[in-house]
Amino acid sequence: MEKAKKIWMDGKLVNWEDANVHILTHTLHYGFGVFEGTRCYKTVDGPAIFRLDDHLKRLYNSAQILTIDIPVGFKEMAKASKEIIKANHYQECYLRHIAFIGDGEMGLGTMTNPVRTAIISWKWGAYLGEEGLKKGIRLKTSSYARLPVQSFPCKAKAVGNYVNSILAKREALKAGYDEAVMLDSSGYVAEASGENIFLVFGDTIITPPESSSILNGITRKSVIELAKDLGYQVKEETFPRDTIYIADEVFLTGTAAEVTPVREVDNRKIGKGSAGDATLKIQAEFFKIVLGKNPKYKKWLTYVD
Repeated sequence: MEKAKKIWMDGKLVNWEDANVHILTHTLHYGFGVFEGTRCYKTVDGPAIFRLDDHLKRLYNSAQILTIDIPVGFKEMAKASKEIIKANHYQECYLRHIAFIGDGEMGLGTMTNPVRTAIISWKWGAYLGEEGLKKGIRLKTSSYARLPVQSFPCKAKAVGNYVNSILAKREALKAGYDEAVMLDSSGYVAEASGENIFLVFGDTIITPPESSSILNGITRKSVIELAKDLGYQVKEETFPRDTIYIADEVFLTGTAAEVTPVREVDNRKIGKGSAGDATLKIQAEFFKIVLGKNPKYKKWLTYVD
């Protein structure tokens, strides 16, 4: 990772090397914290953060779900998101917002430790590879089920929840695949390790519903609206994994992954075995939006300057 000059931490900008925490930081031991991933794009009108308000709303909602009181207000967090980009002289970057429990007491019942906050920025290209964006990636159904809603707060982007995703991702990578697809506790398709999943059947697109054990992705929400505007019928419904095998096209969405085509799942070729036409159309329109080239969706961009 290329080091940035500054990191925003607990209300002020500090040097990269000075953004440290104590070894007894509570979240380091127990995974109790929340975070967000947001992208800043180099648009035709200057750097702009994609759907910043929506990401921050989810950050604060996640904290509400976990009963974490973030000491920084929404407006201050939004302002700091711009400041960190300016401080590092970035035209485009990835932003990581995090609220975590600091050091003090140890133990599961600790209630007195301070809640700390940070925003980190770095340059991050295509999460699943430039080649994957163009030609599609390979998925493997994970042996690890997505965390059940009765056991974990699936709508919270919680730090500890991602142990589940990491196990699935590592399993897929070790088997020679690019990404994992995870089923829920009932055996229906939930999502990938860090992305939402979409299936294309002609002019119809299906994706698991918000009521299932998925994270309600901001990019997912954007693509649903975009696809409808492009004339596709979008259905949110549950489906088993064999439905993926017979889809015309499959693609993943996420802040890091953006819109990534899938060409193979569990050694089964999807459609023509490469990025599908509908996927590439949606992907192209998505990139026009984030680069500020579609005035209809300017509302989704928060300009840094």
